[in-house]
Amino acid sequence: MHSLFTPFRIRGVELENRIVMPALASFLIENDGSITEKTVEHYRLRAAGGPAMVIMEACAVSPEGVVSPHQARIYEDRFLEGLSKIANVMKSEGAVPALQVHHGGRQTSVKVIKRKPLAPSPLPCPVIHGDVEPLTREGIKELVKKFGDAAERAVTAGFELIEIHGAHGYLINQFLSRFSNIRDDEYGGDILGRTRFAREVVEEIRRRVGDHFPISFKISAQEFCPDGLTVQESIQTLKPIVESGVDIVQVSAGNDATPEWIAQPMFMKQACLADSAEKIRKALRVPIMAVGRINDPVLADDIITKGKADLVCIGRGLLADPEMPKKAKEGRLEDIRTCIACNTCMESIFRRGKIECLVNPTLGREKEMAIVPADQTRKVMVIGGGPGGLNVAWVAARRGHDVHLFEKASVLGGQLIMGSVTDYKKELLNLIRFQKRQIEKFGVHCHLNHEVTVNTIEQQKPDVIILATGSLPVLPLVEGIDKPIVTSYVGMLEGDPPSPKKTVVIGGGATGCEVAHHLAESGSDVTIIELLPKIGKALESMTRKILLRKLRTRKTRIMTETKLERVEDKGVVVSDKEGHETFLEAERVVIAIGSRPDNALYEQLQPLGYEVHRIGDCLEPRSAKVAIYEGAILGRTI
Repeated sequence: MHSLFTPFRIRGVELENRIVMPALASFLIENDGSITEKTVEHYRLRAAGGPAMVIMEACAVSPEGVVSPHQARIYEDRFLEGLSKIANVMKSEGAVPALQVHHGGRQTSVKVIKRKPLAPSPLPCPVIHGDVEPLTREGIKELVKKFGDAAERAVTAGFELIEIHGAHGYLINQFLSRFSNIRDDEYGGDILGRTRFAREVVEEIRRRVGDHFPISFKISAQEFCPDGLTVQESIQTLKPIVESGVDIVQVSAGNDATPEWIAQPMFMKQACLADSAEKIRKALRVPIMAVGRINDPVLADDIITKGKADLVCIGRGLLADPEMPKKAKEGRLEDIRTCIACNTCMESIFRRGKIECLVNPTLGREKEMAIVPADQTRKVMVIGGGPGGLNVAWVAARRGHDVHLFEKASVLGGQLIMGSVTDYKKELLNLIRFQKRQIEKFGVHCHLNHEVTVNTIEQQKPDVIILATGSLPVLPLVEGIDKPIVTSYVGMLEGDPPSPKKTVVIGGGATGCEVAHHLAESGSDVTIIELLPKIGKALESMTRKILLRKLRTRKTRIMTETKLERVEDKGVVVSDKEGHETFLEAERVVIAIGSRPDNALYEQLQPLGYEVHRIGDCLEPRSAKVAIYEGAILGRTI
């Protein structure tokens, strides 16, 4: 990886390597915009991990430009103290401190800003909806000044590069794109008009910070919507913006209508925007930062080597493993906890109001989840080698416990192995690889092909037993459920690739949708039966959007508010909410209606007096994220 670890220079600022952490919402900002120790520690850890530059998350330049109560802000001097702490800690850990200036425009809500959102035109955000207030010329001039004020504050706080957020459907992007700008004055119309606001912002910031200070511009070079920017149009759009005083461009994609291109889920190929970056780099002869599903240092090195970009942005990858750059430089690739693009980080922000990571349970909790040596060494018996069992085993072993891990299968990984069967989830194998490496590294004794009984436990004489035995598929209690054409989702995802058959999948939850997609991709004619009004409800929103699109492309039939009544020799009988029955011909019926805890061993152990803990699905069927988190907590406390 020679190319990735060569230096680079942006207008006098020296970068030690080609890795940049892009601006990424931490959701560690208080509701009043203040920065806490937790925020500072988050950025310290990312800077300490070895990237050349860390760009602080989007900082609002004006109160009505805020998109979330947890957004960072830079529109008043009172925010300088917290911002300075972040800049100083980044610099002390060896990274160039950078900051992104931002205005949400129409992509916010009255609930957040207590007024109508500002926009270039009277077009509401297609996701948030609600009336907007089109900007006047005077309002535009005032905002240009606010961007300049923000830049001055960033310099005062100690940041050494400023990035202007002109992407992702926010205000500057709204001006650039015909999708959101239908003005007929000098700020609309042709490319020169639509770039005027961006050019004025760049010129104002350049005037405030001087000739020697580097400025970056982030653009959504492709918006993937009617009248949205394309790569070719973005090249023409960027020319006058760059000439106004931009030193480097970050090439991203997507807007408020196409968020799946902003934080690309695992359906999308790695480095899916690198080719766009390359086209812009060649056309404009300006340094380029590539972003988008770059989660592997080998891949990142390849992008630099092939001249597709000058720098690579690794965002979610540094949430998953802050030390990725350092490990890559040292050649410790097997120790990298790779981002799997599950978008748990994004979904947890929207659903829970805080950032979480499936593969890294310590994200946002780094200090309280530090691993410290155990006061007393104990013999720990972990039963089950799935994600939760693996995590608790290596964490406990790292603390000094004598850990024995028992798995009835011949390989470790549990349901993650089954989950990685479908093409788009192959990267789950990276998580298994990481967990297995930690098991080896910290000396966990592995016992494969070993189904544990009470007898086994009595022979082992453990001080602590941790049950991570997982769950079993649930079968509906209907007539004909034992017919030969019926199989569970486990049977469909294990073993040889499925043969093409006319298939009915019972259950349209996350598992049912994934199985249906897998079968449709293999050439089967698939129908999904779901009792609820919608399918894929528990799926992360961007993954759900793409998965449903793929199911439609494969002509998968979806029947919601429909109940399985019985299974017959050559199909199933289902009923709608009015009770009308329909026969569906099928050669195969796959049951994917859920799971139940595998509690048999726990019930046998109850009267025997052992210290027993349960984690993951054997406690209650949930997600791999929960199992890993529970394992991480328990491994630190036993």
